[in-house]
Amino acid sequence: MKTYLTIFSLSLMLLLQFSCKKDFLSKTDPTKVDQSLFYKDQTEIDQAIIGNYGLLQAVANNQWLFNEMVSDNTTFDFNPNDRGQADKMESFETWTYTAVNPNIATCYNLHYQNIYNINNTLYRMQNATLSDSLKKADEGQLKFMRAYLYFELVQYFGNVVVITQPLQQPSDAWNYSRKPVDSVYAQIESDLKAAASGLPARYSAANVGRATKGAALALLGKMYLTQKKYPEAVSTLSQVPALGYALATNYADVFNPVKKNGPESIFEIQYQGGNDLGEWSSFIYTFAPRLSKGFVTGFAQSNPGGWNTPTNDLINDYEANDNRKAASVGLDFVSPITGQVVPYIKKYQHPHTIYGRTDDDWPVLRYADVLLMLAEAINEKDGPTADAYTDLNLVRERAGLPDVSGLDQTAFRQKVFHERRVELAFENWRWFDLKRTMTADQLTAFLNAYGAREKATPTVPRQGIPSSPSDYQFQSFRALYPIPNNELIINKALGQNQGY
Repeated sequence: MKTYLTIFSLSLMLLLQFSCKKDFLSKTDPTKVDQSLFYKDQTEIDQAIIGNYGLLQAVANNQWLFNEMVSDNTTFDFNPNDRGQADKMESFETWTYTAVNPNIATCYNLHYQNIYNINNTLYRMQNATLSDSLKKADEGQLKFMRAYLYFELVQYFGNVVVITQPLQQPSDAWNYSRKPVDSVYAQIESDLKAAASGLPARYSAANVGRATKGAALALLGKMYLTQKKYPEAVSTLSQVPALGYALATNYADVFNPVKKNGPESIFEIQYQGGNDLGEWSSFIYTFAPRLSKGFVTGFAQSNPGGWNTPTNDLINDYEANDNRKAASVGLDFVSPITGQVVPYIKKYQHPHTIYGRTDDDWPVLRYADVLLMLAEAINEKDGPTADAYTDLNLVRERAGLPDVSGLDQTAFRQKVFHERRVELAFENWRWFDLKRTMTADQLTAFLNAYGAREKATPTVPRQGIPSSPSDYQFQSFRALYPIPNNELIINKALGQNQGY
């Protein structure tokens, strides 16, 4: 979907639209598009949809904080000379985040800003000149995006505000209160069913990267799995293989920008590097070891962040001869200070021509994920059937591992959980998987055991500076993030999550 990259700025213009009163001070700003003059036909509706896709980049850019670093998958390259990030980014790894954390506020606001734009487009397009088939496909793309955003919000915050109509003025938002989790899922389900019925299975080359029927079904199946509605998950996910997806022969190819949107890709957030269009990604500059300079990025002037560092806990979870390990984790950088290896994520390390501007997309849904969800759902519904083994072993075979067999339901469940961790490492599903497969007590014990290991033997040496006594003390209420304090000041009806 390269065409949308050149007109991403349209969505930013939409945020600035307004209606003018007819007084002597009212003037028409030629730099802005008036809503009453836009959304007339398919071309303009498509431009608005493309702008909404572009806004997903902002959501994906820091999503690793909330989905990976908060889990046992990643940690950070400790910087003893800069402690300014302790309460902002390090707090996700150490479970010390609070309601005034600016990253949580940004996450919350970005999701609702995107939802606002989606709702506005859905509303305005009703008066546009569109064919019925194109209208269903357009609505399907927008409803898929809205469902994806709400699926993340409900995982992050629990009860959340649900808005499906455009706001006429900012103060209207103060009239909303949070809806129960079940109501949020009901809205997600409605959107995804509508999307699945209206979206095509495939697009032509110029439009590859847009949401498809497969994307809607895969996310709907993931929602059912999260709700432990196993029959519904099996029924929904079983429709995806018939849509023509296949595992890439080489695991590393899934993440190679040269082969993006390949046969395994169901939905990925699109980026474009190597130019001045402002649509590039830069994940490797954030993830590379802090003192690695150009060793990982390829540019000597680099000053990498050292964030989202693979933990020893994860690295040790790979089986012998698992080819996913070499494709996912770099173990070739040695710290010039400590003389020890500092691991880093390799999935987003690829050659690029301009400093800081990579071409890596962010994977959201892919076929391997669907196969593992199917295996899990079948096992929970009927036990480890032949179909469940087939789905699981397809993923293992691609990784160069032997098939598994002869497991009871509990052992099969544990094997799938292991496979999900190493197959989908650094793709922002670990936190949600932990929460949906464990009770509150189990999650608390599991994370505190990991925290004790990481605290005793840090993945990246802390150069003699010990962790704070409050670090790595997970409490069950932290399974949900706090509602940002600024939001509570604006709308006291929201209420705070327990424990904050």
